[in-house]
Amino acid sequence: MQIGNVTIKHPYILAPMAGVTDLPFRLLCKEQGAGLLCMEMISAKALQYKNKNTKALLSIHPDEYPVSLQLFGSDPKIISEQAKKIEELPFQILDINMGCPVPKVVKNGEGSALMKNPKLVYNIVAETVKAIRKPVTVKIRKGFDEQSLNAVEIAKVIEAAGASAIAVHGRTREQYYSGKADWEIIRQVKEAVKIPVIGNGDVTSARLAADMRKQTGCDGVMIGRGAQGNPWIFHELLVYEETGQIPERPNIQQICDTILRHARLQIEFKGEYLGIREMRKHTAWYTKGMTGSARLRDMVNQVETYEELEALLTKMITGNN
Repeated sequence: MQIGNVTIKHPYILAPMAGVTDLPFRLLCKEQGAGLLCMEMISAKALQYKNKNTKALLSIHPDEYPVSLQLFGSDPKIISEQAKKIEELPFQILDINMGCPVPKVVKNGEGSALMKNPKLVYNIVAETVKAIRKPVTVKIRKGFDEQSLNAVEIAKVIEAAGASAIAVHGRTREQYYSGKADWEIIRQVKEAVKIPVIGNGDVTSARLAADMRKQTGCDGVMIGRGAQGNPWIFHELLVYEETGQIPERPNIQQICDTILRHARLQIEFKGEYLGIREMRKHTAWYTKGMTGSARLRDMVNQVETYEELEALLTKMITGNN
């Protein structure tokens, strides 16, 4: 798949997820074969005001290329100016978020609220495309609510403004992540524009990814919640595409080894205090459905050091063998 001047080797993309797709997790997904990694969304206003918490979100490692950096905001001038200021950073694609459903984002007229204003959408994309040399992409939703299912109209506006690709989540803003994603809207967008279209929503396995591509004709598949605690999904996708077979899932020892490796990466990039606390939610995702996972979730929330996490996982492995 080609996005502007960037070649994506594999059409399986890690979705941008706040509090999830930080550098350590992206590296694990890259090792499993993710074709493109999307960073956590970054506020254009926060960049403008040099918010100290934003610096960590801009960290990029050479081993993860190609990487898409995602900005959100509602002011074409601010977004385009900040995109220009950070263009020297080693990301390959700039994405603009027009799909975030979080109330505090929507309340500011940002994220999925932008889908209610096609003219503003055009201005944001056109100004940003004009400001930088790197490809600009946009992530949208089916619509803001069931009364305004305008993904096709917005996609045409985005294409006309010069974007290089569009990602479509098959839910409205009002749905958040509930109900079933509508893949039909992804098909409609794909048929309406000439630039690459990436489908997003309810892909949690290789078979579902294949179904989405077949039903919609989309150029790429974006994996969000299906990758939480499951970086192996990208390996599964590639093996299934090449052989038609589903590879064996990692065993409990391999899962625990990955949790500890993930923890070491978190500590390396964020320090032990923050890194181990970040691992609490990841550990819950990694071990979901396992025997004793509910009790483990309670216990992992008390963990404060790498050694404590290692001891807890060792006990779990022993109890599950």
